Amino acid sequence: MSPVRSEPRQFDAQTDGRDPDLTFVELTWKEGRVEQWIRFGDPVCEERLGPHRRRFAFARGAIFGVNRWAANTYGTVLSRFNIVQAARPGTAIQTLPYLRPGGALLLSTHGWPKVERVLQAIDTIEALGIDPADASPEYWRHLHNRLTTAQPAHFYTRLQHRAWLKRRSLWPCSARPGRNTRGFRPASPMRRGCRWRGSTR
Repeated sequence: MSPVRSEPRQFDAQTDGRDPDLTFVELTWKEGRVEQWIRFGDPVCEERLGPHRRRFAFARGAIFGVNRWAANTYGTVLSRFNIVQAARPGTAIQTLPYLRPGGALLLSTHGWPKVERVLQAIDTIEALGIDPADASPEYWRHLHNRLTTAQPAHFYTRLQHRAWLKRRSLWPCSARPGRNTRGFRPASPMRRGCRWRGSTR
């Protein structure tokens, strides 16, 4: 299994690492050793950097989830999940090793029990017919805070989602979360990523 199952697309002059409108994510996949993938999100393009590495580009303001896992001979050494909003002009950003130039970190957690709760929350949102990339950023912050304090989190609801979409519709176009507008839409497995397999990681 690879981090992406859609065919790789080469970056062009408009989507290379110098494009200020894009946030770039570089991930590694070495089966059974280092497994990093996009759990949800809508990248505008992707590039194969080598046999084990790929780079994805997200439009400004886009929200995406990144799952990272690593193991050695003795078992799991890293289990981490981040939900990031791609950089937007004039907003503060945080940097991560795999992210350029950076983004707003809506949720960050590590350790399988907490990562599992995040994945369950994502599955619940998808069961409502809602793309997690379109969910309210405030919900991801709420979930992050509840995980940090070991408290139960509220479920995301259709009512909350409708309120968020209505509020977002009042924003100027430049302030709205970015979507894929460059004519490339990854195959469905790409959007869902490679699901976490089993509860032992």
